[in-house]
Amino acid sequence: MEITPTALSEVLLIRPRRHGDHRGFFSETYKASALSEAGVETNFIQDNHSYSSRRGVVRGLHFQSHPKAQVKLVRVTRGAILDVAVDIRSGSPTYGRHVAVELSAETGLQIYVPAGFAHGFCTLTDETEVLYKVSAEYGPAEEGGLLWSDPALGIDWPVAPADAIVSERDAAWPSFEAFRSPF
Repeated sequence: MEITPTALSEVLLIRPRRHGDHRGFFSETYKASALSEAGVETNFIQDNHSYSSRRGVVRGLHFQSHPKAQVKLVRVTRGAILDVAVDIRSGSPTYGRHVAVELSAETGLQIYVPAGFAHGFCTLTDETEVLYKVSAEYGPAEEGGLLWSDPALGIDWPVAPADAIVSERDAAWPSFEAFRSPF
């Protein structure tokens, strides 16, 4: 596995090796020992699967606070997404900054999102499937979010807010200015 820090050094890009031939490829998408050797938390307890039928679906920006704060390892098994992580750790020198990377089934690239970051994505293709590991179970009392389209975040989403397919919940999260971080 190739592990590379992003502009927010705690958020990592992980590129599993693919071994291909005329039949297709084989890849170890998760290997606890390799990640642990690189200092990456591997205490994942649940796998989640997200399916979006159309391009322009936005999910996020979500997080969970302590004691159910989640670390995530995200990959795409069909289609492509723009994946975004926003630093929401009070006192962090990168507080309020984000990284955005394209993940696709074709490349196999994954993103590691630590606790203390809001996370979301936008589908770039129809029929997109995202799988991700989390380090804590969902806790409704610990759930939080940021308004995905807040211009103060400076995220260059591939869809205009008026054209995005967003849940009512995700459209109602607070702006960054009104946000009070639990981290």
